Amino acid sequence: MDPLIYKIATAAQWAEAEARGVFAGAPVDHADGYIHFSTAAQLAETAARHFAGRADLVLVAVDARALGAALRYEPSRGGDLFPHLYAPLELDHVVWVRPLPLGEDGVHVLPEPARR
Repeated sequence: MDPLIYKIATAAQWAEAEARGVFAGAPVDHADGYIHFSTAAQLAETAARHFAGRADLVLVAVDARALGAALRYEPSRGGDLFPHLYAPLELDHVVWVRPLPLGEDGVHVLPEPARR
């Protein structure tokens, strides 16, 4: 399995995480009781389904191996296994953060390492 998993967040949510030193999750994460992530293969559909038209986003790449037992791959959309983190995300597990812009066609442009 790819060691990187990805979180889409608003730039404001991520700025707050950086100020606090930890990412506790977005409102949907709080409602569900875990932080939602996607694999590279799931990322484009996640962006289209849950963040369509949003230009204020960042893509956060996280080292899944560093998250330990708090990370679980569980069935979700179409039975696909999605990574769910049952703990706050410590920022030292973040590999990189990049803007997630919209292309001219209104579809998010994924950075090269996250394209699948």
